[in-house]
Amino acid sequence: MHSPPYDVLIVGAGIVGCSLAHALSTLPRQKPLRIALLERSMEEPDRIVGELLQPGGVMALQKLGMESCLEDIDAIPVKGYYVVNGGQSVHIPYPDRHVGSSFHHGKFIMNLRAAAKRAKGVDVIEATVTELMECDGSGRIVGVAATRKTGQDNEVEKISFRADLVVVADGCFSNFRTQVMDRRALKPVVKSHFIGVVLEDARLPMPHHGTVCLTETNGPALLYQIGTRETRMLIDVKNPLPSDMKSHLINNVIPELPSSVHLSALQAVKKDRLRRMPNSFLPPVEQGHSKQGVILLGDAWNMRHPLTGGGMTVGFNDVVILRDLLRDVEDFSDWEAMKGVLHRLHWRRKPLASAVNILSVALYDLFGANDENLTVLRDGCFKYFERGGACVEDPVSLLSGIVPSPTLLIYHFFSVAFYAVWCMFTHARPVRLRKDDKPKMIAPSVAEYPYLALKSVAVIYTAAVVVLPLVWTEIRWWSPEQKSARHRPLFMILMGCMTLCYLFL
Repeated sequence: MHSPPYDVLIVGAGIVGCSLAHALSTLPRQKPLRIALLERSMEEPDRIVGELLQPGGVMALQKLGMESCLEDIDAIPVKGYYVVNGGQSVHIPYPDRHVGSSFHHGKFIMNLRAAAKRAKGVDVIEATVTELMECDGSGRIVGVAATRKTGQDNEVEKISFRADLVVVADGCFSNFRTQVMDRRALKPVVKSHFIGVVLEDARLPMPHHGTVCLTETNGPALLYQIGTRETRMLIDVKNPLPSDMKSHLINNVIPELPSSVHLSALQAVKKDRLRRMPNSFLPPVEQGHSKQGVILLGDAWNMRHPLTGGGMTVGFNDVVILRDLLRDVEDFSDWEAMKGVLHRLHWRRKPLASAVNILSVALYDLFGANDENLTVLRDGCFKYFERGGACVEDPVSLLSGIVPSPTLLIYHFFSVAFYAVWCMFTHARPVRLRKDDKPKMIAPSVAEYPYLALKSVAVIYTAAVVVLPLVWTEIRWWSPEQKSARHRPLFMILMGCMTLCYLFL
């Protein structure tokens, strides 16, 4: 069975798919676009991520005219972060009264889908896409094959949808990423998993703030309200995962959380179903050079660590940029025009997307420190935040999507590294004078300076190893399979120049 042809097919009615369908429906056209939004199941999704929208994402949602989707879902205003490191804490507010929002992911998605259904020219269709259809011999994608239930004894019928442009936005577990990008697609890197539970009536150390708990022996833990009485707890657990996850959380993680949430966290872990989600990293690769007629958006194309909660912000911002670029394209089947759009999209999104992508993984490496040098950087980062002023306002502006500036990110990252070195020389640290004694806070002596000088080199080198490869994944212009030895000298020269520029600054 064939459906009438559409101008645009969107695979996946999630964050990006719904907002794109709504955005395209608002494009000025003599004849309104016909858009099909395909989703396997229109039931409310149940996920443990995609529940915190940064202020930059709220701003993008407003540009799309979809800010009403945050209403009537018991959403909680978020005003910043509260970071806990052992017995110490630091308040990191959003600047200039900017506010984010946290909520149940499924309720937000249902509001987005309702907005898409109301949009002019949009058909929201419950169907499972099974294949991208190619035009014989040309390699051009002209539509999708799908199956859907007919409602009669759960019988399934096959149906095909055709369109000038197919947008694949089917999320982090995309079934079509490799087909769209061919060999250009990177395989997502998974370093750890988030284990999620919902706490009832938990008392966070600072209401209306995301709580980040830095632990000594485990990855970071996040807590933020998703409803009036419900708080999401996400605990980072590195691979390989423990065989008895509940015992691991009860014995090793909960004791390191703030005391105000111990009881509710313990009750949630004991009675709630533990959910898990891979923390994936997938750098973006410029599109338009392999398959024609199809593009990737959202997590199908680009993923970052969810520690900073920047995924939805990047997704909504991508939709805003793509909508504006498509205003001047009359025929979406004109692939030369579409290649120009994809090229401009790839680079126009860089300031925000690169800052969020790099910061998410770099912060995770610091907050989930698993070696001595990273621990020095983590402690230096915490003390850097304690200084206040620009040391807090600039980093949180980057994290929240308010200030899109990778350059500012690199500046502050290396500022943290050098400040961490300064702290090694000047700040007291716990020392056991005898094996059985309690540690005492003692500043380094002059005799320790030669050792600390050598260690400083290792710390700065570690900082460079953490952040510079991430920068490289964002600024490279070739696809992964094109990487070869001839690029290595260029890579080294670029990295050296960036480091020298920082030192001179």
